[in-house]
Amino acid sequence: KKKSQEMSANLKYLSLGILVFQTTSLVLTMRYSRTLKEEGPRYLSSTAVVIAELLKILACVLLVYKDSQCNLQTLNRVLHDEILNKPMETLKLAIPSGIYTLQNNLLYVALSNLDAATYQVTYQLKILTTALFSVSMLSKKLGVYQWLSLVILMTGVALVQWPSDSQGTAAKEHSAGSQFVGLIAVLIACFSSGFAGVYFEKILKETKQSVWIRNIQLGFFGSIFGLMGVYIYDGEQVSKNGFFQGYNKLTWIVVVLQALGGLVIAAVIKYADNILKGFATSLSIILSTLISYFWLQDFVPTSVFFFGAVLVIAATFLYGYDPKPAGNPIKA
Repeated sequence: KKKSQEMSANLKYLSLGILVFQTTSLVLTMRYSRTLKEEGPRYLSSTAVVIAELLKILACVLLVYKDSQCNLQTLNRVLHDEILNKPMETLKLAIPSGIYTLQNNLLYVALSNLDAATYQVTYQLKILTTALFSVSMLSKKLGVYQWLSLVILMTGVALVQWPSDSQGTAAKEHSAGSQFVGLIAVLIACFSSGFAGVYFEKILKETKQSVWIRNIQLGFFGSIFGLMGVYIYDGEQVSKNGFFQGYNKLTWIVVVLQALGGLVIAAVIKYADNILKGFATSLSIILSTLISYFWLQDFVPTSVFFFGAVLVIAATFLYGYDPKPAGNPIKA
């Protein structure tokens, strides 16, 4: 028994470490890939979203294959029974999937217009939207600590967005417009993330299907919605320069990291709890800020930003904090 406990603790911290790595590196590589000066056309973020979905499906199919004792017939039967023979169950995932696809596209917009640190902190508002949707859709009850943490969170994000005087006026006029675009993109992404996450949780709770099967269904619809997006927004570009125009090693790294994201989060939900997830997020914010400052050099923290970021990190911890009732530690 002790061994299995150690094993699950290790899995917990492993999934946590991977989450920190994935979140930080995705944000930074995405930001870097969107601002890199290069010859020729830049890669289309809409195509990157589609490729990430397809990679996610592939990874999940392999995981289901592993769960089926690496037997192709079993795999075939599982996919058939769980996906094709339950069309209504599968269709339920079209809604969160469409929203996730929109959100993935918005993240590219956000990171083309905001530095990594500001983006990371602002994106934590998804804790707020998730909480509000949980209360309204899953009729969850939030404790005093959680409501308090949401207020702190909003204050922190507001401070991070506070305009600083240190930027030159010319640069400011240019960046204010694009910063506004970036901010709106993050805010819509927060709402869509909150809604889709709670909706997905609701579906997972109502049925007995595995997380991987659910992710295959999500990925399937995600690819379809993503391809529609490519066709509508970048159809001309693709027919002119091809689907993979502007792709380089860095683009593929971004795509793989984005595909990993969904799976890592699924694993973290499976093996770790919310407090650890909050911990990962906070570490990721700190790392992004440091790298953004020292390496990408597109960000100079002000004391207001610093204070705001500290509040956001504190709020993330507080939201996951579960005060244990004193006196009776035995769980029924």
